[in-house]
Amino acid sequence: MIIYPKIQLKNGRCVSAPLVGGGEPAIWHLDPVEKAKSFAEAGAEWMQVTDMDAIAATGSNAELIKEIIRKAGIPVQVTGGIRSMERVHQWAEAGAGHMVIGTAAVRNPDFLRQAASHYPDQIVLAVDVLDGHVMIEGRTEATTFEPIDFVKAFERVPLAAVLCTDIDRKNEAPGSSIALTTSLAEATATPVISAGLVKTIDDVSRLKYVYNIAGAVIGRSLFSQDIDLTDAIHVARAEPERVAEFQ
Repeated sequence: MIIYPKIQLKNGRCVSAPLVGGGEPAIWHLDPVEKAKSFAEAGAEWMQVTDMDAIAATGSNAELIKEIIRKAGIPVQVTGGIRSMERVHQWAEAGAGHMVIGTAAVRNPDFLRQAASHYPDQIVLAVDVLDGHVMIEGRTEATTFEPIDFVKAFERVPLAAVLCTDIDRKNEAPGSSIALTTSLAEATATPVISAGLVKTIDDVSRLKYVYNIAGAVIGRSLFSQDIDLTDAIHVARAEPERVAEFQ
């Protein structure tokens, strides 16, 4: 399982979105480019950068993200406000490893199919789930789609992965568990990247053994130092199979 350390950008600064609706994001007074470099130094194979301003349509951190892509030293999965082929082309030309599409996949499913056709195995479908339904527009608007049915509609599309965020679990809602992510991973042949589930190193251990979970995104817990990235990467790696000793 691959660990995707995450940087969220707002007004050029590293932030963490509030756990439960509304409110202002926590601001981390760190240089985003240097933080990205530190992920590679810790052994990360990939990272994710989210443009919060692009999601809210209030601005863009594109130039900063392009600098991160150039200097991080590892492939970057870009998410936030990718809603046109022009934007997809721009990120591909900038060197993004993966481009994540969420709201636009609901609004215009053919756009997702077109993007994946042009860039097979580089497009990731974002599925944010709250109370059993897919959320869009920065997780502010509920749809009528249930996550498994929604993902199955794109089963023949050459996606790199499905990025599943269980908002209930992320917000520590009573009774929440990893069941939603587990059931989604079992229902699709497309690799699933989990987001919002990892708060401790034990969560990495649990996810590692869930069928079809190819990766886990970790953000806030790294910035708050509740998780050490090197430890998380070590735990997430496949354990060598035992070989019988012959005499």
